[in-house]
Amino acid sequence: MFERLPFFFAALWWGSLSAIGFMAVPMLFANLPTPALAGYMAAKLFAAQTWVSIACCAMLLVLSKRRQAEKIEEWAQAAIGFVIAGMLLALLVQYGVSPKIVARENLKLWHGVGTAMYALQWGCAAGGLWRLAGGRKPA
Repeated sequence: MFERLPFFFAALWWGSLSAIGFMAVPMLFANLPTPALAGYMAAKLFAAQTWVSIACCAMLLVLSKRRQAEKIEEWAQAAIGFVIAGMLLALLVQYGVSPKIVARENLKLWHGVGTAMYALQWGCAAGGLWRLAGGRKPA
């Protein structure tokens, strides 16, 4: 059972980033009456997503530490690099970039930086999931 948990948390991380960033937030801007209201709600969703990302990444790190007693395979070590990078990106977006966007400080620049960092985090989640899935032995 425990050997499946890393894959579960990586899938949850990637799936939640995909659902929020590529479905929920665009739907807000398409359906709410003003961009300001959509932006306010998007900020709330992205903040919640940050905590999902941190929780999934923390669980992946804890589970990898637990498996260090066993010999960690090369694919799992590569996945951990993606996890650490993704967690750092989530924290940087939430505490570095998001406050600048909310304050409407150089909005075009910080929105672009935030979008790029979110896309990189999505790539880290995808890379971690890909590595974990590739290392699985058929049941």
